[in-house]
Formats: sequence, C-alpha cells, structure tokens
Amino acid sequence: MRHRNRHRGRRGHIRRFLEPCLLLMLRMGKSHGYELSQAITPFGLGEVDLSLVYRMLRQMEASGLVVSAWDADASSGAPRRVYRLTEQGERRLSAWVDDLGDTDRFLHRFFDTYADHTAGGNGDDL
Repeated sequence: MRHRNRHRGRRGHIRRFLEPCLLLMLRMGKSHGYELSQAITPFGLGEVDLSLVYRMLRQMEASGLVVSAWDADASSGAPRRVYRLTEQGERRLSAWVDDLGDTDRFLHRFFDTYADHTAGGNGDDL
C-alpha cells in the first residue's frame, strides 16, 4: 500500500506534534510566538508556518493551557504577546509525555520487528 499524499500526512504530523512542542518550550520559559516558532525547529517538524503557531497558541489559550499578556517593555519594536504555561498546560504536557512514550515504545518494537523480518528473508512467510 502506497502513501497517497505524503505532504498532507506531514501536515497532520506537524499539527499533532506542534502542541506538545509548544507546551515544552513554554515550560522552559515564557515566550512570544515568533520565538516559539524558531525554538521548535530542532524537533524536526521542518519549517512551521508562523500562522499555524499563532493559531495553535490561540487554541491552547482558549483551552486554558496557556495565558498571554502584552509585553510593553520589549526593548525593540512594538509590544508582543507573550505566552506562559498554566497548571492545566503542565498537566497536558505530562499527558503528552506519557502518550509519546507509549508511541515511542510501539514504534521501536515495530521497526525492530520489521528489521528482524527483512534481515532474514524476502517477506513471503507472513
């Protein structure tokens, strides 16, 4: 079975993993949207559209996971909306860590099984 639309699937992955990445970054300290979009790059999501980051932040704020305030003391430029994690956001991050740990274990078993199987034959004995 071939994956019909890799790009569409990738966007789904970005949307799925954007929330835990943002929550983790905010656990490390308050930040504004542009800083957060740059800070999540090492997670391997690729270049994430800034509008998607801001949309996710608004959704997380509406859900009570983060709160924001204008930073009028910004040293350069216009004031920026700065986000910080709430206690509810801490709990959601913890749930994400548990869920992602389960996913990590599943994926490792899957890839190990695949590697073991493909190393031993051509796959006809399934």
